[in-house]
Amino acid sequence: METVLGFDFGLKRIGVAVGNTLIKQAQPLTIISAATNEAKFAAIAELISQWQPGLCIVGLPRHPDGAEHEMTVRCRRFANQLHGRFDVATVLVDERYSSAVISHQRGDLIDDQAAAIILQQYFDDHTESES
Repeated sequence: METVLGFDFGLKRIGVAVGNTLIKQAQPLTIISAATNEAKFAAIAELISQWQPGLCIVGLPRHPDGAEHEMTVRCRRFANQLHGRFDVATVLVDERYSSAVISHQRGDLIDDQAAAIILQQYFDDHTESES
């Protein structure tokens, strides 16, 4: 069993979720709202130190037709930085509809819930392939 952290990367906030490879249930963990990249990565460093994940999952946004856009490139860069800075395996997961399935009101912060959906999608995809 290993711990897995899921990330919903955004320019203003990064949603974080946690789960493990035994029960394969993602739970919202926290939302990182730091002003600078260094502050964001300092907060991520604390989470990685605390949870000791064997894997990080990063949501990869795309247009509905699958085409990439500016945030796709930024999320790839973020995933590469996670891997490079913390030496943790990182996997990208299509997140096209993660925020759309969360019922919320305007102004609600849902980044951690979106991260949990991304992580749960990873678990679900990998449970089916193992059956």
